[in-house]
Amino acid sequence: MLAAAALLLGLGLLLHRQIPNRIGNLGSLVETFLPWSGLFVPPLLAAALWRRSAAALTALLLPVAVWLSLFGGLLPDKSRPGGDLALAVHNVGAANPDPSGTARALAASGADVLALAELTPDARGAYEKELARTYPHHTVQGTVGLWSRLPLSDTRAVDTAMDYGPLAATRPARVRLSYNRALRTTVTTARGPLAVYVAHLGSARVNPRAGFWTDSRDRNAQALARAVAAERNDRMVLLGDLNGTLDDRAFAGLTSRLRPAHDAAGSGFGFTWPARFPIARIDHVLVRGVRPTSSRVLPATASDHLPVFARIGW
Repeated sequence: MLAAAALLLGLGLLLHRQIPNRIGNLGSLVETFLPWSGLFVPPLLAAALWRRSAAALTALLLPVAVWLSLFGGLLPDKSRPGGDLALAVHNVGAANPDPSGTARALAASGADVLALAELTPDARGAYEKELARTYPHHTVQGTVGLWSRLPLSDTRAVDTAMDYGPLAATRPARVRLSYNRALRTTVTTARGPLAVYVAHLGSARVNPRAGFWTDSRDRNAQALARAVAAERNDRMVLLGDLNGTLDDRAFAGLTSRLRPAHDAAGSGFGFTWPARFPIARIDHVLVRGVRPTSSRVLPATASDHLPVFARIGW
């Protein structure tokens, strides 16, 4: 039984893409928490040693090997000195009780470009006031915003299909913009223009009736992937709360065109949510045409997410 359990664990890791989503999005749910599957290895190992089972110990080689092939590359520190531009992204939380303190902490991070998600009308003024001294340029489109030390241009909201259905086209533009959750702008750097996207995708929920409910998030991810595919600037970054981990197949349209800064230049898993006890990396810096030199999670603010900081070079 121990050997069978070890083999099943290894096959689940090896063939996770084959787990169907037809029933409750089970495949995406497994992929979301795939790194945590490694926690099954120590108790299986202890039981195999206690039973002195050579078969179970041999079978355990499969899940260990597959887990290391999937996630072993995240463990060492891959950061390097240098970098031309510092980026930060933070879902500041609609219920954040201290937006001013959060803004000051983010400004102190040293980021040249700062992306915020889940901005509310009541808190927007606090962020604008606290960040104005550090960032002379900024834009807010709906509930997402970007603050920058460098000039911005070609700024626009990005349609991520938040509003859909037969009545979507009948709503006025100002109404649609009020709950817009993505933007695109150009940051003018000394090395040339950099396209920057900020996005906050729909939520994912687990409940007994629907299973792993990701309908709005997946629809948003597909729309965002289309916008990224149409981007003409070879150098671009995507900063956002995607409400999912990049192991989830729902983000294949994005990960096929962009690479995670943390995977290339971070250390460890970089979990960002929930802030009190992070179990998943759902806040991301994704890049194309630039080189990540470092990536890390910043200390907690009054939000339920942790901020992410990255440096990139040309």
